[in-house]
Amino acid sequence: MPEVTISIGGRQFAVACQEGEENYLHSAAKMLDDEAQVLADQAGRMPEARMLLMAGLMLADKTASVEDRISEVEATLAEREAELEGLRTMGAPEPERIEVPVIPTSVTETLAELAARAEALAAEVEEKTASA
Repeated sequence: MPEVTISIGGRQFAVACQEGEENYLHSAAKMLDDEAQVLADQAGRMPEARMLLMAGLMLADKTASVEDRISEVEATLAEREAELEGLRTMGAPEPERIEVPVIPTSVTETLAELAARAEALAAEVEEKTASA
């Protein structure tokens, strides 16, 4: 079992840990040391036991806050998942019916006749202006 030396609040501690857990121990010690440093900056020098207790309580408070936030996020996620599942089971909505007006054949034939007459008149006018 490896033994790691960590520094918290300017004090050295030898701590044993499981093989491969050294990095986690150093990370945890860094967090505790950061809290101890905040205490030392605010209150100055204090007994080791009190400093470790206060730093531990500060970390526990942060952890509780993070756990509360995780619970809120998990609850929101559960709501969204339930909403999504409801949408999935609801099925596709009925398609909306849109009616497109159909132009009667008689109207298109009449328009074609008018276009032909207009072209004939245009041709007639061109002939008269060309011969004049």
